[in-house]
Amino acid sequence: MKAVVLAGGYATRLWPITRSRPKMFLPLGDTTVVDRIYAKLEAEKRIDEVYVSTNERFLADFEAHLVDTGYDKPRLSVEETHEEAKKFGVVGGLEQLIEREGIDDDLLVIAGDNVFDFDIGDFLEYFERRDGLTIAAYDVDEPERATSYGVVELEDDRVVDFQEKPNEPVGTRVSVGCYAFSRETLPLFSTYLEAGNDPDEPGWFVEWLHPREPTYAYAFDGTWFDVGTLESYLDAVAWRLDGESLIADDARLENTTVGSAVHVMSSATLVDMDVERAVIFPDVTLEATTVRGSVVDEGATIAGIDLHDAMIGAYTRIPDTSSG
Repeated sequence: MKAVVLAGGYATRLWPITRSRPKMFLPLGDTTVVDRIYAKLEAEKRIDEVYVSTNERFLADFEAHLVDTGYDKPRLSVEETHEEAKKFGVVGGLEQLIEREGIDDDLLVIAGDNVFDFDIGDFLEYFERRDGLTIAAYDVDEPERATSYGVVELEDDRVVDFQEKPNEPVGTRVSVGCYAFSRETLPLFSTYLEAGNDPDEPGWFVEWLHPREPTYAYAFDGTWFDVGTLESYLDAVAWRLDGESLIADDARLENTTVGSAVHVMSSATLVDMDVERAVIFPDVTLEATTVRGSVVDEGATIAGIDLHDAMIGAYTRIPDTSSG
């Protein structure tokens, strides 16, 4: 069985933090978003090869990351785009990847911004028993949240209705960007696209496919985060840190109160401040501030300005004293 990690997006909702880095490389405690997925796939014996679908803009970042981490299975498969407006869409990109790599095998597809705690082996065992398209599904509890995803209606464990991003969802169980396709299903990507259907979200493909092919849902409890917004990223960090904080050994803290779910990285300096639920990247200097629900990227210098629900780009200076 092959696997694809979808990592070709540009994460514009997380700019400026992701303007120059893939969001899959955002830190989660002592690991990253994508390394959690790599580790799960590396350990799964059913998976013999992992294709990391990325774009030309971030190709060098992914190449360097794979060298540094030393995983055996992942290899890059590159979509020839440099910007959001020229993306092929996830379904369009998947069709091209299947053709480009000559995949003729059952295929596991995982969104690279997924943080989840279910066991991939359990998911694949379920897929093998059902012998049909299988999606992972999670109950988000709130109808308003469900409108952002593909909403699943089940009879037992079979999908009887699937609506991508409905305005009025019939429930709160949603597809979470983890799919297992049988090799017989793969040619249907081309059939779907040739009919003029939406090439972007995989959910549109599932909505089209489930009346045509038996489709099943692996419903799981536990933890799932879609790391696409500041709030969801900080929720994932808080979960990973289990409410504690992680402070680099060489970070310098003076007269600073550190609350829960704070990650302070190497060579950061925090003086006369209060910080809670935040990620502070390396070489940041913060002084006389309050930082809550925020991310401050590497090399930034902030003094005397409180940050709430903010994303501060790399090497930002507030106040900017560079001119004078």
